[in-house]
Amino acid sequence: MSAGNRLRIIGGQWRSRVIAFPDMPGLRPTPNRVRETLFNWLQFELDGARCLDLFSGSGALGLEALSRGAASATLVEAQSGACMALRDNVRKLGATAEVVQSDAMRFLAGAATPYDMVFLDPPFGEGLALDCCRLLEERGWLSPGAMVYVEAERTLVLDGLPDCWQLWRSKTAGAVGYHLFQRRPAEGGSSGSATT
Repeated sequence: MSAGNRLRIIGGQWRSRVIAFPDMPGLRPTPNRVRETLFNWLQFELDGARCLDLFSGSGALGLEALSRGAASATLVEAQSGACMALRDNVRKLGATAEVVQSDAMRFLAGAATPYDMVFLDPPFGEGLALDCCRLLEERGWLSPGAMVYVEAERTLVLDGLPDCWQLWRSKTAGAVGYHLFQRRPAEGGSSGSATT
């Protein structure tokens, strides 16, 4: 792998450790400054959390969460080459993580286990973000106060999200919009719709 296909974990027990990943179509790691902002938002939410990293790609989000105190992570990625690299990085770090080679939509249609933190960073322009959000809620993948991070093209309007999702933080960086939601009990009735 070329030097360009490496990134560093920003904080926690594996701070400055390098993750290597293959050069593959659609594999687009979350930019460093976006990751730094996201994990500043999450600094008090990660301890002991069970994390689900959909469209995991390089594994940057799930592995960063583990480095900062999350209890476990499930890394879901469809491309076999990326899964091989994920398993190699998990082994090298000694991380408590399961790598699942699967299309994210197919994975979400299966038997659900609730997670406390979900990272959702689908390929841009394919209309997957909103469908995944609906499946997360409808299929029972979220614990009562779960946090859901959605990274998408800046122009995407996040209409039609579950009513019990409350927008917690939202920013843009270049062509990227990134948003953090918290799931509230249904009786709260707060709207999760958001634009940037």
